[in-house]
Amino acid sequence: MIPNRSRFILYLSTYPPRECGIATFTKDLAEAVQRKYNPALKPRILAINNDITDIFAYDRHVARQMYAGNIEDYTALAQELNETSEVKLVHIQHEFGIFGGNWSDYLIPFFQTIQKPVIITLHTVLPKPDKTLLRVVRFMLQHCQAVIVMNEFARQILIKEYGASEERIAVIPHGIPYVSSPNGRQEKQRIGLENHLVLSTFGLLSPGKGIEYALRALPPVAKRHPNLLYLIIGVTHPIVRKAAGETYRNFLQHEVKRLGLSSHVRFYNKYLTEEEITGLLRSTDIYLSPSIDRNQSSSGTLSYALGCGTPVISTDSLYARSLVTPEMGVLVKPKKPKAITEALMELCRDPQRIAEMGKTAFAQTRHMTWPNVALGHFNLYQKFVRLEDEQKVPELSLRHLKKLTDDFGIIQFAKHTKPDLHYGYATDDNARALIVTTQALAHLGENSEILALAKRYLKFISRMQRPSGTFANLVNGKRKIMRQQPSEDAQGRALWALGYLISQDTLPREMRKEAERMFRKATPAIRELASPRAIAFAILGFFWYTKSKASVRHTRLLRELADKQIASYLQAAGEDWLWFEQALTYSNSKLPESLFYAYLATKKKSYLQVAEKTLDFLIDITFEKGYFAPIGQNGWYLRSGKRAYFDQQPEDASSMVQTLAVAWRITGKTKYRKLALDTFQWFLGKNHLNQMVYDEVTGGCYDGLGQHTLNLNQGAESTISYLLARLAIEEL
Repeated sequence: MIPNRSRFILYLSTYPPRECGIATFTKDLAEAVQRKYNPALKPRILAINNDITDIFAYDRHVARQMYAGNIEDYTALAQELNETSEVKLVHIQHEFGIFGGNWSDYLIPFFQTIQKPVIITLHTVLPKPDKTLLRVVRFMLQHCQAVIVMNEFARQILIKEYGASEERIAVIPHGIPYVSSPNGRQEKQRIGLENHLVLSTFGLLSPGKGIEYALRALPPVAKRHPNLLYLIIGVTHPIVRKAAGETYRNFLQHEVKRLGLSSHVRFYNKYLTEEEITGLLRSTDIYLSPSIDRNQSSSGTLSYALGCGTPVISTDSLYARSLVTPEMGVLVKPKKPKAITEALMELCRDPQRIAEMGKTAFAQTRHMTWPNVALGHFNLYQKFVRLEDEQKVPELSLRHLKKLTDDFGIIQFAKHTKPDLHYGYATDDNARALIVTTQALAHLGENSEILALAKRYLKFISRMQRPSGTFANLVNGKRKIMRQQPSEDAQGRALWALGYLISQDTLPREMRKEAERMFRKATPAIRELASPRAIAFAILGFFWYTKSKASVRHTRLLRELADKQIASYLQAAGEDWLWFEQALTYSNSKLPESLFYAYLATKKKSYLQVAEKTLDFLIDITFEKGYFAPIGQNGWYLRSGKRAYFDQQPEDASSMVQTLAVAWRITGKTKYRKLALDTFQWFLGKNHLNQMVYDEVTGGCYDGLGQHTLNLNQGAESTISYLLARLAIEEL
């Protein structure tokens, strides 16, 4: 029986340890959904066994098992689910051969009986169906709430050849595991393949894989490239093994000897873990997918390869045509060894092209990582069942912040996840990193490693303070301060960081004394600030300073800065433009936020009134279609023009979270709390790309959100911005 413990989605599918691609897919999907949305969703599995004698050591997520070949079980299952109130939705992972009957027609009595919403994922969509296939698939389409396919080609076949309703079809890509970058040199060295030109194919072996055609393509390539090594990875498909033993593997091994490739081919006869698979794929120079079936409408193996940043040579199947562009691979007709040979010869002449294709493949598959695929499924589920969007907030992680920090300070930029010293360091970043670490210490308590980071950032800021009290901003990779125009933002952010540190009486006294010395030295130059953003950052610094230090002088300076903000507002604002400037650009919400803090410090109501008025104006512009859409860097928003939507920056989302949290604390208005939480979801995929901007694996954050893709670098500003937002929602 299904346990009556909680609300959950039931997945009807094969499941590990059964050796099956659909089983692996279902496990990965269920785990991704649970990681992202637990406790809102409790995935449970109803495992399909191929034989009545099958015995598998299933994990705790498997609530029930059934034998695919018993038609009565399908009706009994549907009746049981109808009586189980905790089951909110049934999600069928469909592949021909998994379910009983002719073209899976044993599912028909299940659909006739079930009263719960049903979604079905069609892992294969066959064109030119015969009458029986057409009848069965049409019946399933008519009796489910939605059908998921993995590419547009499959969608069009369902519409044109099966008469499916367009509104019922959702395209959600095949999920892939996360890897941090397409660079596999370290993996090659670890596995001992660094001196080889590595080709690979992986998956459960069966004659449909077409591996013999890849082997027959290799002799001329091996002659040209004696270091060539072809890895054939995976065990024989259990159904094939049961029916024909190791006939196909033995045939392939015979082909290897016949073709004189014994020193160029290696078999991995093992059902590999995800870590082992991604390690081998990242060690691969070119992935071969010589499948015989051109009607293949999904392929986890091809998806995995591209997701690991590996260029491919693939049969031009429906799925490959939907995914592989000339910038990431070569498509060939099935059973054509000569075509594979020509493609290999051409690519191997140009290692730089192979590297660039790998980078493109990696970049173009980020939307397919499991967190993004889980988000797509959750959004679809919500259309048919009432599920509270109780996304788990990721645990606070400073892992990538530490990686970006050396003994001098935090490095500005990164190539993917690797720190890039070419452009050096910035006071802007080190000041914000100081705020993050001091806030993290307040949240986590005593932590010597985080305290050491905070001391490093404080020392960096100290190095950058000039005799005049102002701060230089940029330092090159050789740790030399660069000649530059003064950065008002750097002045403001440095004061913000120093003021906040001074207010934290749990920090070591010597740190607070050093911060106060720098703060007081910087104070005389503060009246020179003209930029509303720099003024906003400085107001935050003065607020925290005066909170811990009773200073008439500094309170007066805070008022002067706040009055400057009000003057900017009165000069720029009009009936339809309630703002401080003639354009909305970056860190916009910090301007009203500074007046919220000025109100806290002075209780002057005009500050609060303008703060709320301008924040509400910004909210009206940046919240659309149920999610936060910050002003894009690609054009900003001039008063007389149209707002830019793309090249959205983490800094803007972070600022908005912080501002809304402050607005809620001061006004008590619940709308600000809700909007703060909603804005934070921008980092977790609630954006126009439906993609995670925060990287749960590294603890870093991608550098921006373009119209179609993410900026895959994880530099200091974006990572710090995420952490500031993450810390701001702690009390929400």
